[in-house]
Amino acid sequence: MKNNLLSEKLIYTGESQTPTHLHLCTYNLNEMQESSGTNFHEVSNSLNNERINWLQVHGLKDTETIREICEHFEIDFLVLQDILNADHPTKIEEHDKYIVLILKLFHPAKKENENDLDELEQQQVCIILGANYVLTFLEKETNFFDDVSIALRNDVLKIRSRQSDYLLSVLLNSVIGNYTSMVSDIDDALEDLEEELLRISDGDDIGIQIQSLRRQYMLMKKSIFPLKEQYIRLLRGDSTLMHKANRAFFNDVNDHLQFVLQTIEICRETLSSLVDLYISNNDLRMNDIMKRLTIVSTIFIPLTFLVGVWGMNFKMMPELDWRYGYCFAWALMIIIGIMVYAFFRKKKWY
Repeated sequence: MKNNLLSEKLIYTGESQTPTHLHLCTYNLNEMQESSGTNFHEVSNSLNNERINWLQVHGLKDTETIREICEHFEIDFLVLQDILNADHPTKIEEHDKYIVLILKLFHPAKKENENDLDELEQQQVCIILGANYVLTFLEKETNFFDDVSIALRNDVLKIRSRQSDYLLSVLLNSVIGNYTSMVSDIDDALEDLEEELLRISDGDDIGIQIQSLRRQYMLMKKSIFPLKEQYIRLLRGDSTLMHKANRAFFNDVNDHLQFVLQTIEICRETLSSLVDLYISNNDLRMNDIMKRLTIVSTIFIPLTFLVGVWGMNFKMMPELDWRYGYCFAWALMIIIGIMVYAFFRKKKWY
């Protein structure tokens, strides 16, 4: 992995080749203006310190544009490096003039074949809250925050009548909503697998599905669990960027986050139970196979004994010279086999 800390040269460490594109919304209670561009100079003239400015950046390939944005808003160089580090852990960090949130977004991976298992892909989103601005940095061109943009244009959620931290709470609700949707999908898939396991279907196929769901679960847990304490610390902090009038909205986000965390815990327990059930089912299948093999072997034990006796080549074995000896031997072995089988059926061992 490329490391920005080793040099002053900025390097985007992700794999996305999305060209950098900027979209700026400036608004107040009475009006809203939008502008777009491929570099910061094309939108910087539209910034207005008398309004709230929401700058969306899609694609982090153009590191110089990202640098210009951060320099304009006086964002620390270390934070700039974190923005470009696609593998940065989830974190919430308070600074004197802004708050940085590095989060992950999830979506189902594209399948090359219909029979491919469901997998999750993630991309990093960095949100920076300032006194009169919100910056969002996304690795790819996405419509993830389009609902927020529409609500802002129509002022559905009264976003334009509130400060920038309220916009942050709306964006966080969208992110947590993404978590809720993905975690619920995993939970539903685990329940379906549990029902399938109880029917004792193809164990090998189910084992592969369990591993796939486990990978998805671990990916989400690694990204979401750090928020548990960091978000509480943000709520309890005394940052001047978090206005008291908007605290209720951040508490609502916390309620949604706690629901996601509880669902993740439920998924963990369900996944653990599924693994135990899968192992138990495999043991049952193996026991059933061994039982069938044992029954077959038991049926042939007396037959093998008779064949062994008649194959000892002693001279004084009158039945060997008997005219009906061969037919008698077959009849005796068939009768013994049927009797042993009937005994097993009566005892309900088979």
